[in-house]
Amino acid sequence: MRRLKAPPASVDVLIIGGGNAALCAAIAARRGGANVVVVEGAPKFYRGGNTRHTRNMRCAHDAATDHLTGPYTEDEFWEDLYRVTEGNTDEQLARFMISRSKDMLGWIAEQGVRFQPSIGGTLSLGRTNSFFLGGGRAMLNTLYRTAENLGVEVFYDTPVTKLEIDGTAFKSATVSVNGKPHVIKANAVVAAAGGFEANIEWLKEGWGETAENFLIRGTPYNRGDVLRMMLDNGAEPIGDPTQCHAVAIDARAPKFDGGIVTRLDCVVFGIVVNKNAERFYDEGEDFWPKRYAVWGRLVAAQPDQIAHIIFDAKSINMFMPSLFPPIQADTIEELAGKLDLPVEALCTTMNEFNEAVQPGVFCHTELDDCRTEGLDPPKSHWARRIDQPPYYAFPVRPGITFTYLGTRVDRDARVQMVSGGPAENIYAAGEIMAGNVLGKGYAAGIGMTIGSVFGRIAGERAAKHARE
Repeated sequence: MRRLKAPPASVDVLIIGGGNAALCAAIAARRGGANVVVVEGAPKFYRGGNTRHTRNMRCAHDAATDHLTGPYTEDEFWEDLYRVTEGNTDEQLARFMISRSKDMLGWIAEQGVRFQPSIGGTLSLGRTNSFFLGGGRAMLNTLYRTAENLGVEVFYDTPVTKLEIDGTAFKSATVSVNGKPHVIKANAVVAAAGGFEANIEWLKEGWGETAENFLIRGTPYNRGDVLRMMLDNGAEPIGDPTQCHAVAIDARAPKFDGGIVTRLDCVVFGIVVNKNAERFYDEGEDFWPKRYAVWGRLVAAQPDQIAHIIFDAKSINMFMPSLFPPIQADTIEELAGKLDLPVEALCTTMNEFNEAVQPGVFCHTELDDCRTEGLDPPKSHWARRIDQPPYYAFPVRPGITFTYLGTRVDRDARVQMVSGGPAENIYAAGEIMAGNVLGKGYAAGIGMTIGSVFGRIAGERAAKHARE
C-alpha cells in the first residue's frame, strides 16, 4: 500500500474539503498571497464531493452571451429563489450572493473553466444557467489544475478527525495520514467539507426510519464529520435537519454516488403514482427546473418511499433518460403487473386522469393550456391523455443531494459563533453553509452558485486575515 505524504505542520490558510467551494477558496486565497493547503478526505479518484455530478451554475447576468440566450436580472434571480424557498432564506445574505454571482462566470472562466450551450428539453435553462463543457468533473479537474499550478498543495485520503478551536479562534486541525494523527496549524481555516447526506444515522435523527429508503445521489464521503465538529465547538447552527436538496431518482440506482444519470426529468410528461396506484401531486405545477427538487420529499412521504412515473409513446423521446431503461408494456394492465401495482386501481387512476384532460396546445417550453379539470390533485400544464402504447414507467425513490443544516455565516463567509459574533479566523463555504440561503426547496444550479460565491469570498478573507 502506497504511503501518503503528510501535509506541512503549519500553513497560512487550511482548506478542508475538495469540491467546488473548496477549490474556489483555495484559488482565491492563493491569488491573495497566502500559502494554501487543501485536505480532502476522499481518494483522488473520488475527489470533489458532489461537484463531480453537477452540470451547471445559476448566475445573474445583464445580457446574452455565447452560452446564455438572454439576461437574467438580480431581481428575477431573487424572485426565483424566494419562490422555491417559500421565503425560508436570509434575504440580505441571499441578495448579496446574487449580486456577487454576476462576477462569477467571468471569474470561473479566468480559472480555465469552459462553458457550452445549454441543454434543451424540459430543462428550460438556456437563459438562466451556464453549463460546464464536459460537466462537473471537467470543471473540477480544471480548478484543481489551476490551484496546483498556483502552488496550492492538495492532500487526498486525509480526513479531519479533530478541530482545535479556542473560543472564537481556530488553532489547528488533526488529520489522519496513513492511519496516524497529524496536526496542522493555520492562521485561518475554510470549512468546505459538504453536508451530512451520506450519514444515514444522522439523517434518521430527523427523518426516522424513512431515511433507510433514501438513495444518496452524491459522494459517500459527505458524512458531516467536519460540520459536527464545528457545531460541537460553538459554531452557530442554521437550518432544519430534515430540509435538503431531494429529487426523485431511479429506484434502481446504487445507494451512493449514482450521480446525475439516475435523475429523471420526465414527470411533466406523465403521471406519478404511489404503491397504491394513487396520484399525489400536480405533475405540471411549474417548469421542471423550479419544481424538480420537491419530488424527493413528495416521494419520501409516500408508503415505502416508492413511486412510479408513467407515460406513453408520445413522450419517450422528449427527455434525457435514466441510466436504466424504462419498464415497458403494451397495456396498462400489463404495466401494473410489471410494477407490482394493484391492476384495478391503476386502471381507475389512468381512466380518471384521461377523462379529466382538457383540449389544449401542448408546448413543453411554455406554461401551456393543457390541463385537467375536476381532478384532485390537478395537472396544471402539459396534461395529455396517456393512451398511445407502448406504455412506460420509471420507479423512483428519494434521492438526497445535500443537506441544509449547517453553520451560520456573514457576508465575509465568517462562521458565526453561539457565544455571539463572528469567529476570528474560521470561514465556511458550500454545502456546509448552504442553509443560510436555502432554508427550503431548490432551483437548478444554485448549489454551485453558493459554493463559488462564498468559496471565493472565504478564500479572499482568509488570505487577508492570514497576511495580517
